[in-house]
Amino acid sequence: MSDAYEALTAKLAAADPEIERLIEAEGRRESEKIRLIASENYVSQAVMEATGSILTNKYSEGYAGKRYYEGQQFIDPVEQLAIDRAKALFGAEHANVQPYSGSPANLAVYMAFLNPGDKVLGMGLPAGGHLTHGSKVSATGKWFDAVAYGVRRDTGRIDLDEVAEIARRERPKLIICGGTAIPRTVDFAGFAAIAEEVGAVLMADIAHIAGLVAGGAHPTPVGHADVVTTTTHKTLRGPRGAMILTTEEHAKAIDKAVFPGLQGGPHNHTTAAIAVALREAATEAFKEYAAQIVKNAKALAAGLTARGFDLVSGGTDNHLILADLTSKDIGGKPAAKALDAAGIELNFNSVPFDTRKPFDPSGLRIGTSSVTTRGMTEGDMDLIAGWIDRAVAAAKDGKDAELESIAGEIREHTKAFPIPGWQA
Repeated sequence: MSDAYEALTAKLAAADPEIERLIEAEGRRESEKIRLIASENYVSQAVMEATGSILTNKYSEGYAGKRYYEGQQFIDPVEQLAIDRAKALFGAEHANVQPYSGSPANLAVYMAFLNPGDKVLGMGLPAGGHLTHGSKVSATGKWFDAVAYGVRRDTGRIDLDEVAEIARRERPKLIICGGTAIPRTVDFAGFAAIAEEVGAVLMADIAHIAGLVAGGAHPTPVGHADVVTTTTHKTLRGPRGAMILTTEEHAKAIDKAVFPGLQGGPHNHTTAAIAVALREAATEAFKEYAAQIVKNAKALAAGLTARGFDLVSGGTDNHLILADLTSKDIGGKPAAKALDAAGIELNFNSVPFDTRKPFDPSGLRIGTSSVTTRGMTEGDMDLIAGWIDRAVAAAKDGKDAELESIAGEIREHTKAFPIPGWQA
């Protein structure tokens, strides 16, 4: 491990060796595995240090200049830096950097614009939407009248004509675009036209693609959507937090919804880490990184397709690949478990029109953000496609020794790609 890591955990090792050993084991696991979970990444050492800083000691209910606790002389500038950097990076008029995570950020939008029982139109969970887009198992589906749009069976893509038809019929007050398993470019302008026609507020959830938007590798929703929500990890490569971007017209409603509507004091250490991540995301190096994420995803998709995998929509435009394993005669869950044993971390996932249950679905969700952060490029993606193919075949045939063999090959391969904050 690195000297920086040892220095960071020296006190922890003495105070709580059990927790320190588990953290060390996680660091080794993250270093030795190929991590393809689309919602995960590696933060920089700087982001890690801000997250673990003394700012965690301070309570700061309210907003900069309008706090309910004294002693904010240095907290206010930290939050203002995060706000200013978010506005500059995304070209937004207003930014709220206090939401604890993506789901509370989305709930704040509901609170700002809707009353319980109001109608919401979002992408259905089986088609690639998020729980907070109106799923019946979520508060958003229990407290609001949620209707859903999906994707075409023949293309696996959103049909905006269908979305418009549903919107005209249902007249929702809020339309949501974006999701958690969408491998194709989101047409924000098209959604905006529909929302304007029916008089709905448009929310763009870019939690997965925020880093691609910031780096110019995906079109921006700013200027099209009334409000934009995002987590700050995933492709943006920041800490586990969230932001809401909006126009000045809606700034007050959003801020009141976050605090005091849904939350108490912000997590100042996270706010600082968000500010650091946003500064990193404004660099030319980050633009190159965002472009490489997409190149890697396309290369991995091509490698999987060449090996007989069926990909939803036939490929990807961003960081995310959704594979349907029906033709491989194995479920997504056993395949994901076998891949984990083989040193490849991803998640089982429903695919559109899935005939299997959500906890035992047909698909795998794959993302290239983490491996790109490590410095892997297109050639590595073909190797990964080969390992995935071998592991899925081994899982089907019950060949545990083959999984162990693949894991050994991956441990050797990953030695050339150290992760931030850790060096085995």
